[in-house]
Amino acid sequence: GLSQTEMAGQFSKWNREELDSFLIEITRDILEYKDAKGFLLERIRDTAGQKGTGKWTAISALEYGMPVTLIGEAVFSRCLSALKDERVRASAQLKGPSIKPQVEDKPKFLNHIKHALYCAKIVSYAQGFMLMREAAKQNNWNLNYGGIALMWRGGCIIRSVFLSNIKEAYTHNPQLSNLLLDGFFKQAIEVGQSSWRQVVANAFIWGIPVPALSTALSFYDGYRTEKLPANLLQA
Repeated sequence: GLSQTEMAGQFSKWNREELDSFLIEITRDILEYKDAKGFLLERIRDTAGQKGTGKWTAISALEYGMPVTLIGEAVFSRCLSALKDERVRASAQLKGPSIKPQVEDKPKFLNHIKHALYCAKIVSYAQGFMLMREAAKQNNWNLNYGGIALMWRGGCIIRSVFLSNIKEAYTHNPQLSNLLLDGFFKQAIEVGQSSWRQVVANAFIWGIPVPALSTALSFYDGYRTEKLPANLLQA
């Protein structure tokens, strides 16, 4: 594993590369923060509440019939974290895999994690724009998707360097049905998906929950599949 200082160093490195964003930046700062008692993060209870924005997005996704799976899974992960007492009891009774996490080439695997995070991040934005597109269709809105991306760049919590790439995608093709089909993002997924799959596969083998990375990958594979087994549901 990595120490908190080493993890902070990785996030700092990633923030100078394609993952450059507000959330990567503040994660680095949180990992680095110390007071007189040491690292603060280790003394914070591992339960998360929610203010409602993720929940509202998930509800809207269901209402509009759009598979915004990543945000939905993020909300459910918060709900699971809140079951602290149950998790403590379950940890003493439920067994996981016997194999221990082991990485032969740590720098290489850290690079895999970077690519996995980047690919999942692309899927998250793609799903968000899918939801907005469907809402616009049903409500007869005329949304400027490129303009929305630039608006987020101006101080929003999800601001990210690749919002400019989203703007370029919609400038090039205002009728773009999905960001995953834009040349820039399609190439990014092609470059990173092998790493993405390795990270998710290893996490499953080791018994480490990676809900956002795994649901994003499942969505990607479902979206690129010409024929899904939904015909069995309809039969």
